[in-house]
Amino acid sequence: MKSWGLALAALLAATGAHAEVVYVHAGRLVDPERGVVETDRLIKVVDGRVAAVTAWAPPAADGRVIDWSGYTVLPGLIDMHTHVADGFAEGNDPTEPLKHSAAETVLKGAATARVMLDAGFTSVRDVGVYRGLNDVALKNAIAAGWVEGPRMTVAGAYITVPGGGGAVTGASPDVAIPADFRLGEVRSPDEARERVRYLFQHGADFIKLIATGAVLAMGSEPGQLELTEAEMKAACDEAVLHGSYCIAHAHGAAGVKAAIRAGARSIEHASLIDDEGIALAKARGVWLDMDIYDGDWIDEVGTKEGWPAEYLRKNRDTTELQREGFRKAVKAGVKLSFGTDAGVYPHGLGARQFAYMVRWGMTPMQAIQSATTTAAALLRASADAGALSPGHYGDMIAVAGDPLADVGVLTHVAGVIKGGKLVKAPAAKP
Repeated sequence: MKSWGLALAALLAATGAHAEVVYVHAGRLVDPERGVVETDRLIKVVDGRVAAVTAWAPPAADGRVIDWSGYTVLPGLIDMHTHVADGFAEGNDPTEPLKHSAAETVLKGAATARVMLDAGFTSVRDVGVYRGLNDVALKNAIAAGWVEGPRMTVAGAYITVPGGGGAVTGASPDVAIPADFRLGEVRSPDEARERVRYLFQHGADFIKLIATGAVLAMGSEPGQLELTEAEMKAACDEAVLHGSYCIAHAHGAAGVKAAIRAGARSIEHASLIDDEGIALAKARGVWLDMDIYDGDWIDEVGTKEGWPAEYLRKNRDTTELQREGFRKAVKAGVKLSFGTDAGVYPHGLGARQFAYMVRWGMTPMQAIQSATTTAAALLRASADAGALSPGHYGDMIAVAGDPLADVGVLTHVAGVIKGGKLVKAPAAKP
């Protein structure tokens, strides 16, 4: 027994001796947990997680040193509303998703994942795909190391009414929509429970409800309730049984409140939210995930490229109201996370939203927290992501300049580290 104990100790010592160690010299370090900025810090990462953050001093020669002394360093960013696995950005053809095979969509999603990572998003919540379960495949490929991309949490499909805001619409009535595009279609509370069970059995991490109509879906009005409150409650109750939760796409005020009452953990878009909805979200601790950048992209690019007139009209009807609702929610102290609807615009541009969040009421630190500590809390990943204190993933980005003076510098990420691995190096010293 004694010799076995000595052998085990020797094995553990040998394992520790081969731990992968990386040191990062940060010129400035934004700490969103404490809401402070520190200068000249040394971040030690061991086996992919932060082991220590101290004042800078030349480290031991037991690992690689990454010199970001000329940069501001932040935790890796988290986008809570993306469509990475769909791959293709929105355009002027509502039926575009039907024109690509499953293989093409997965391959495009893999390329998109790398674009998101290079833009500084080391974690994303992918909130639904038209072709069901493609997001599960991409998540697993990234986790296995086959594809480089952000850590992904995925929905598997949309829980939607047939022909609703989560469906591919705009095709000729006699065109049969493939079964894998209809994995989340429901017509009753019982069907909602069954579809939720199916998605969890096949690798989904959470459930996405399409509570109301959508801006970018033909024949679907943003203010119109589509799923019933009973259907949403059945889905949310089933998600809880699987140790997870529901989120809800909801533009209209009635849909927002119905989804909150049904048990949604976060409300996506919330474009037409009213004062009662804001108060209800605050009272129940529900996050609002409001993509307040998108409207300008849709109006400018959609108009130039000839997107459907219905899309442009609905976008105009919701954009400014959504931003005013965001301003009110900030003032009311509602929990607001960083979600951009990446895929409405080309992936990789999501950091443009930071400036909009500041313009509509947040401080730069609050905007950064929305994409780090606040997003991690919504993701139920506060112990792992969103910060650079010991125990967290060694996920971090480097930017030139001071994001607290100009949050726009986050649109130009110079360097990215994921799990202690340098995946994007600065092109040159600032």
